[in-house]
Amino acid sequence: MNHRLKFSANRILSIFLKPFFIFLLTVIFSSCLNLDTPKQKNYSYKIVNIYPHARDAFTQGLVFEDGILYEGTGLNGRSSLRKVDLKSGNVLNIHKLPDEFFGEGITVCEDKIIQLTWRSNTGFVYDKYGFNLIGKFSYPFEGWGITYDGRHLIASDGTDVLHFLNPDNFKEEYAIKVYNNDGPVSGLNELEYAQGKIYANIWRTGYIVELSPKTGRVTGRIDLSGLLAPYKADKPVDVLNGIAYNNENGHLFVTGKLWPKIFEIELVRTK
Repeated sequence: MNHRLKFSANRILSIFLKPFFIFLLTVIFSSCLNLDTPKQKNYSYKIVNIYPHARDAFTQGLVFEDGILYEGTGLNGRSSLRKVDLKSGNVLNIHKLPDEFFGEGITVCEDKIIQLTWRSNTGFVYDKYGFNLIGKFSYPFEGWGITYDGRHLIASDGTDVLHFLNPDNFKEEYAIKVYNNDGPVSGLNELEYAQGKIYANIWRTGYIVELSPKTGRVTGRIDLSGLLAPYKADKPVDVLNGIAYNNENGHLFVTGKLWPKIFEIELVRTK
């Protein structure tokens, strides 16, 4: 075979084999990415206990600590911060917000309680024990949910963004976007940080998502469809909202705006 024919044969092989090798490398690379991407876990629930809930409570935030339930409620003229006895539903202490404020999420931050407001760009800082107002701060986004991970206050604004604030000066240090395999996950509302994860109500749905505070990736979805159905009264109710974590047993307390019940649930893994 002369050099010209040999060159032509090598060129033909190159033309046909090069796309094959590119395809092979693409498949291998994609497989590696898929191995590094955790699959979303899906959960249903098992009801462990049911507790009474004040029918006037337009729930925006929920925290459970040392056997006490703290609740933030909304609506102009009806917004409040409450200390609640879980078993009886009795309000042990209440601080009412001025009528111009629409209360939103709350969180316990050491010996303080932080409460956001919706469109007033104003947050309130209370003494945890007596609900004495000890400070205010401002932020440049709508206030929806808030939680505390031991280092940052983490706030939602109803979009797919979570804002990480310095708990000393309330300045934003960074933000992350929340997403799943289908793209951005918006409507993030009430938040709860537990065991290295963030749980978030998705507004106007019966779902809570579990997500990574480092990457924003959704790692799980909790389907609470039908939770309230057997317990509805004749009074109107609004959407699912309110998540509190019980450190003693890993259960979640969940409720909704104007719901008559608070549910203590255990997560049940589904397919």
